[in-house]
Amino acid sequence: GMQQEAMEAWDASGVHCVFVNAGEESNDVTTILKRLAHRTYCGELMRPALTCASNPADIEAARHDGRHCYYRVTNGVPLPRACQSVPEGLSLVRVFAQLGARMMHLTYNRANTIGAGCAETHDAGLTDFGQAAIAEMNRVGVIPDVAHSGQKTGLEAARCSARPVVASHTTCAALAEHIRAKGDDVLRAIADSGGVIGVVMFQAFLKGSYDLAAVLDQVGHVVKTVGIDHVAIGSDTPHMVRAPASDPPALRSPRQRQPWRAFWPADAFTLPAGLPPEAASSLSWTNFPFITVGLVSRGFTDSDIRKIMGGNILRVARQTWEQRDA
Repeated sequence: GMQQEAMEAWDASGVHCVFVNAGEESNDVTTILKRLAHRTYCGELMRPALTCASNPADIEAARHDGRHCYYRVTNGVPLPRACQSVPEGLSLVRVFAQLGARMMHLTYNRANTIGAGCAETHDAGLTDFGQAAIAEMNRVGVIPDVAHSGQKTGLEAARCSARPVVASHTTCAALAEHIRAKGDDVLRAIADSGGVIGVVMFQAFLKGSYDLAAVLDQVGHVVKTVGIDHVAIGSDTPHMVRAPASDPPALRSPRQRQPWRAFWPADAFTLPAGLPPEAASSLSWTNFPFITVGLVSRGFTDSDIRKIMGGNILRVARQTWEQRDA
């Protein structure tokens, strides 16, 4: 039943491929490996309705055949605990690429050995090791993602990369200031790299707007600033499948301290009075047809809409994959 509901949602969305987070917000190898394995296994359980795409050609084949697939990405670059040399420190990037990871966050919210995350008070930018990490990602065909990186880190990453860099799910600071938003200079650097800015559909980053107008405004600003070839939709909000009523309630989780990796300054976002809690995820990717309608209403051409709704990020995936050296 849950699988049927999930696939019905996919059919309704018109989406043929989603980029699935298959690695936790960490650089710890075991942590990322466990999540990657879990996501891969869950995908295999949903065959033949859902398949795992290992390269852009698989995505295009799924689109041609009307099938659904997913592309695996991680929320961190896997780094060994001991790093006596740069090659040793980056040796696992190629391994995880071979396991199917096609895009990796350079940082999450905090700083690491690659650069500063978006929650750091002081954004020190990209480190020397971070430059080497991007070069290795370029070499093995992994897309660098600066969605959770600081402004300076994202700017320097985009400028030093030989392949496209993306901010997979973000917003424009010019329209709504938020710690996860990107300034216009970062948007331009990403575009200059050949990359893409994915407009998020998470209301906290859109300053509490509960309609698609805010998403469309963000798309319009990216297009005005860097052009139609560098914008996509990076929803960051999944469709939540309801568990059967017969299932036992989940065990209550013990009280935990707030994890450092997830910390950022207090967010002023609250649900307006009278709206149900599920409104916070109402703009999930299953509402893509409404985005298409909205883009039409804003005057975008069919060609423009194809780029926004998948063509641009597919181009980045194809370029990164085809130009890899290993």
